[in-house]
Parts: sequence; structure tokens; C-alpha cells
Amino acid sequence: MKGYTGHMQHAGNYNDSNDAGNQNPSVAIVILNWNGQIFLEKFLPALLASTYTNARFIVADNASTDSSIKLLKEHFPQVEIIENLTNEGFAKGYNTVLQQVFSDYYVLLNSDVEVTPGWIEPIIELMESNAAIGACQPKILSYADKHLFEYAGASGGWIDSLGYPFARGRLFENIEEDTGQYNQAQPCFWASGAAMFVRADMYHVLGGLDGYFFAHQEEVDFCWRLQLAGYKVYVQPASVVYHVGGGTLPQGSTQKTYLNFRNNLIMLAKNLPLLVALWKLPLRLLLDTLAAFKELAAGNAKGAKAILKAAYHFIKWLLVDKKKSVFPISKMGKVNGWYDGAIVWQHFIKKKRLFSEIINNK
Repeated sequence: MKGYTGHMQHAGNYNDSNDAGNQNPSVAIVILNWNGQIFLEKFLPALLASTYTNARFIVADNASTDSSIKLLKEHFPQVEIIENLTNEGFAKGYNTVLQQVFSDYYVLLNSDVEVTPGWIEPIIELMESNAAIGACQPKILSYADKHLFEYAGASGGWIDSLGYPFARGRLFENIEEDTGQYNQAQPCFWASGAAMFVRADMYHVLGGLDGYFFAHQEEVDFCWRLQLAGYKVYVQPASVVYHVGGGTLPQGSTQKTYLNFRNNLIMLAKNLPLLVALWKLPLRLLLDTLAAFKELAAGNAKGAKAILKAAYHFIKWLLVDKKKSVFPISKMGKVNGWYDGAIVWQHFIKKKRLFSEIINNK
């Protein structure tokens, strides 16, 4: 894989670069920024106050047109800057940048995330204690209401048998209050791209995020491939961050709708066993078509069009563009955080609102 050899050659020397007597693994916190000046100004001070002793802080700029770079140079000189020439989206943008970053661990961190004191240590301690953990996320709460879980990951991402992602603390648009009910560290299916810790060598072995996705669900796809390769994904709620959410594409955006529906179908086609995909994908296309008609009936013609466009472009990917995607290196690994039922049925028909009402092991 492109870039793989160089990173793996360097991997053996990661800890050699640590300061004498400093046994902490190296951690590179990388923020992929696009016109996020307001978030950088607001949230970088707390990030730079992180107490972990072997961390570096990098802002990778995706060709912003605001004053992000000027702000960093003038007010945050301790932050390293890597500039992409064009806006390559979340997935490809990170791949381009991380080819240039050498570390034991990467942290993919959104610019609209507020970290808390000691947020790095619990996750690194957990991952160092178990070499099978390839990726991990903190507990993610809402910045607007810090008693609530946040949509993008909550306390660990799950997925159902039809490919619909949900999380401990979030079913579709229903967000739970955090009362400590999901405070135990445990395996999950996906770690949120808003704050994902990942072993750097495994990131490159797997080919990184799928650049074809551009944005949305690329972290779910990556974590699926990671598990199929024999690794685990965890959530460590002892680490807490607060996420604004919708910083780049707000909720309700037709582009967000399009990317979510398209990428979800592509992810299923890539990672499901072939015989399962052959019947599950037509079923999903049928359900997505019904979702489009539901949007149309509700007066949201643009939303309906985005869903149908996603289905069309998925078929185009299947017939023409598959070679542009990153596929699993293995399909032998066992996955965690997989719900064998359908959360659409549980949530919309049976009216279950809480993760714990569906999954018994909280």
C-alpha cells in the first residue's frame, strides 16, 4: 500500500525518539481544519493544556479561506501546521496529512471539540494494556448541554444488522442524558471520528480512511476493517470530551444526507460477506427508497432527492468506481458492537428510545 513501507520502517524507532526516561508512547493530536478559525480560537487553549507528557499538536489545514493559519502563527506558535493544497475532505485529507506524521498513536480530533483535563491518559493506558485494541474513543458529550450525550459517538458506536449506526446514548435523533449509565470501558463497533485514538501503524496497514467517502461514516468503515483484521475498537468513558457537532455540514444539510446514505451502502458492500451482501444490499436500497418517499411526503423534496442520488451513485460506485476505495485486508476477525436485529423496528415501531432498552449489556 502506498506509504505503508515507510511508516512501518519508522515504526520501530518511535519510542527511540522519546526523551530520555520518558516511557510514554508518542501521541500526535491532529486536527483537520477547514474554515474552523472560531473553533480553533475557542478550543485550542484547553487542548494545549493537556497533561500528557509526550504529545504534539498539529493542525492540518484543508485549504481554508478564513484566517485559521494567521491565527495559529500569531497566537499558537506551539502548534505544528501542515497545509493541504486543496480541500480533500475528512477522509482523504487525513490520509494525506498522516503520511507526514510519525508517532505511536494518532488522535483524529475535530476542531469543534473541547477536551477536559487528563483526557489522553486513560485511553493510552487502556490501549497500552491490550495490544489488540486498535482504536478507542472517549465519552463524547454535548458542548451545548454537557449533561447529554453527543450524536457523533456518545459512549461508543454500534451498528445493526442492516448497517444503521447508533451508539450507547443515542438512537437516531434521540439523545440520552448521561447519568453514568455507560461509564464502563468496553468494546464497541466504531469509534467516533470526532475524537478517535488509533495505533499509527495499523492506520497505515489498513490503508487509512477511505478517501472515496470524502466525509461521513468513514470512521465506521475504518473500524469495521480494523476489526475484520483481528483488532478491537473500544470506548473509554474515563476520558471525556465535549463536541459542538455540525461544525462543517450542519444537521439537515442535503449534502450530509447524501454522503451518509451513499457511504453507508458502500461500507456494507465492502465489508459484508459476499453472500450476505447479495440479499442485504437490495433490501437496504428498498428501505432507502421508502425513506426518500417518506421525506417527499413530509414536504422535503431536497432530502428525498439526496437519498435517491445516493442510491444512484452507490450503483455507479459498484459498477465503475470500486477501484477507488480501500477494502478490508482480511475478513477473518470477529466484530463487537453488532446488533443482530433492526433498530428501525425497535425505535420507530416498538418505540424504544434508550440504548439500554435494546442492548441488555449496558
